Amino acid sequence: MAIRYRITKRSNSIQNKEAQYIMQAVNTGTIDLDFISNAISNECSLHEVDVKAVLMALGIKLEYFLQEGNIVDLGDVGKFKMGFQCKAATDPKMLTPKRSIKKYHVNYQPSVKLKRKLKAGIATYKEGSRSV
Repeated sequence: MAIRYRITKRSNSIQNKEAQYIMQAVNTGTIDLDFISNAISNECSLHEVDVKAVLMALGIKLEYFLQEGNIVDLGDVGKFKMGFQCKAATDPKMLTPKRSIKKYHVNYQPSVKLKRKLKAGIATYKEGSRSV
């Protein structure tokens, strides 16, 4: 398992406007609910349909509990919580949800197990090369 990257040229509009190069992670595709359900069912005694039903129910409950203001801790997967961006005001009385909240988002915090893997480093390879 390795993450593909490419080198991309970026212009620097803040400092001396000299072009810079960065390494950018490249996605290798999208894994959908059907694929995950099948992969999990191949590793346990549950049928693909049962696994898919549980994952769909998880999505529904995740949305429900996040809207209730709960932090959802999924163990080795990590934690999810709802957040939002808000405009600042000089007077607290001027802050109202309808006027002040710009947009909502979901914060994800990886599990300790996943954080340790990330800290240890993930294998990477340059796009177009075959070696990892």
